[in-house]
Amino acid sequence: MDYFVYILSNKTDVTLYTGMTNDLERRIWEHRNHADPNSFTARYHVTKLVYFEATPSVDAAITREKQIKSWSRKKKNRLIEMHNPQWKDLWSTDSHAGVRTGSE
Repeated sequence: MDYFVYILSNKTDVTLYTGMTNDLERRIWEHRNHADPNSFTARYHVTKLVYFEATPSVDAAITREKQIKSWSRKKKNRLIEMHNPQWKDLWSTDSHAGVRTGSE
């Protein structure tokens, strides 16, 4: 089973949120539908998937999530821009098709 580390942004790319999950499709749905209306992502409308990566284990995902969270905003921006220079919503494109099965 793959685990995913991901970064979400708001529409204006001002606010970032880094998380991890074993089901990216479900987790993106939860963020976009404000499953927890009191959550950070709901309060700041952080729903645009701008970066994600798969890891082979939960331990690797937790370690990577903590690593990215510890980075400066500038370093997070560089990571996103290396893979997604236009900060497009990756969930709104066909690029997420392999994520549903963990076969990306």
